[in-house]
Amino acid sequence: MPVLETLGGALFGAVLQVLFDKLDSHQVLDFFRGRNLDDKLLKKLKRKLMDVNSVIDDAEQKQFSNSLVKEWVDEVRDVLYDAEDLLEQIHYEFFKSESEAELHASASKVRNFESKMIEVLDDLESLLSQKVVHDFKISTGVRSGFGNKVSAKKVESSSLMAKDAVIYGRDKDKEMIFSWLTSDTNDNKLSILSIVGMGGMGKTTLAQHVYNDPKTEEANFDEKAWVCVSDAFDALRVSKAIIGAFTNSRDDSGDLEMVHGKLKKKLSERKFLLVLDDVWNEDRNQWKALQTPLTFGAKGSKILVTTRSHKVASIMQSTYIHQLKQLDEDRSWQIFAKHAFQDENTKLNSELKEIGIKIVEKCQGLPLALETIGCLLQSKSSVSEWEGVLTSEIWDLPIEDSKIVPTLLLSYYHLPSQLKRCFAYCALFPKDHRFDKES
Repeated sequence: MPVLETLGGALFGAVLQVLFDKLDSHQVLDFFRGRNLDDKLLKKLKRKLMDVNSVIDDAEQKQFSNSLVKEWVDEVRDVLYDAEDLLEQIHYEFFKSESEAELHASASKVRNFESKMIEVLDDLESLLSQKVVHDFKISTGVRSGFGNKVSAKKVESSSLMAKDAVIYGRDKDKEMIFSWLTSDTNDNKLSILSIVGMGGMGKTTLAQHVYNDPKTEEANFDEKAWVCVSDAFDALRVSKAIIGAFTNSRDDSGDLEMVHGKLKKKLSERKFLLVLDDVWNEDRNQWKALQTPLTFGAKGSKILVTTRSHKVASIMQSTYIHQLKQLDEDRSWQIFAKHAFQDENTKLNSELKEIGIKIVEKCQGLPLALETIGCLLQSKSSVSEWEGVLTSEIWDLPIEDSKIVPTLLLSYYHLPSQLKRCFAYCALFPKDHRFDKES
């Protein structure tokens, strides 16, 4: 199931707040009263939306395991979009009439608004009367989320870290990589080590700590560079990114021959370390095209790769493949506690700690999941809120079905409604998309 489809069913929940705001606006009410429309329709629509709001939390979670609920969610989402379009049109007509000093819209247009409102109400009433709704758990209040922490799409990585950055439970992994970096080989073959692990395992974080650790200097590299590759692997684009990273300049060449010539000249007889982060390419020809100028580096040159796929590591002809494993229980708790509790030295509430331990178990040793849930709960101190996260059905969602780690999907559901829409909009763009700011 694509990410956008996964979010699509949940997105309609974000529309509710927008609809409530519009229904409470004086523009819509004045439009109805000024044109002798039945303003009771607005009150009825608000009540229906409140009914939808009361079951939406449970419906959003159950849609992944129940196809009937998924169908219900899709139909409700469409009706809510119809309602939003209708209220937008009414807003437009209100301001248009003010600007043009008109007292009334055309009679046919007014009747059309009223008939559309009745149609939306009929659709909502029909959906809310369906049997599947009877099994939903009821919640109260308009959803406002857990705060303003946004789980947005992955941004392009860099080698930089915060000064106080700490990595937990990866000492052995780091030592193994340091040993590889400082090792000498008897041949001139380019040595490649691939760090392999599922999303959220901390591959990039580990590579950053290695790249910036003073121990790396013991390998005496003449050149170092970090390039985020991502899933759009193109030999020319990545080659330009590599030469740019080594020279701290932008290369606008459109010719692979020219770029490779520059790269060969830069690296010839130079011992270099190149990190290729987040590699997805499974096209062997693309890798061969990229690799050619890199082979001119001096003996001892290294390439450190992070990828989710063993196939990618194999295609890149990795000298070593290092499988990154989940963190143990103690290290997992350290990460969670660091983000969930503002003061790590504060005596923890025994009930929250007990729930926290169970939540940590559900994160299955994934650093990103532990950090995300910890941040989600940081400003929450009530037992009921923590239990709500612990007992969420999203934990049971298979990763291979959703393409989203359940923990991250859970954090999405607890976003404020307006940020959900922003998040879903950003999901329309390809991974690592660059936005150009217009002056």
